[in-house]
Amino acid sequence: MNDETELKGPVLPLGRPTIGSAGETGDWRTIKPVFTEEYCIKCYKCWLSCPEGTIRVDSHGEYPYVDYLHCKGCGICAHVCPGKKGNKALKMVPETE
Repeated sequence: MNDETELKGPVLPLGRPTIGSAGETGDWRTIKPVFTEEYCIKCYKCWLSCPEGTIRVDSHGEYPYVDYLHCKGCGICAHVCPGKKGNKALKMVPETE
């Protein structure tokens, strides 16, 4: 490979949706994921698993966060979160909280 085509870092065979491609959520979501940094191990499984691409990570080593404007409340992120100390970093709560 020459300098122009050399890849930087690991290459992962991932397909990620474009953020906002499914549109804004509106007011129909009944539950939402709430993030607690204290229990996050920065494994990014939530980011990898989100079917809407609404879990964001700005740069390597940062904590993930949820884009509530586009999050549909499916709960996959909370389901795959391993957390630490027996607590998950993402927990689904009623939309009213």
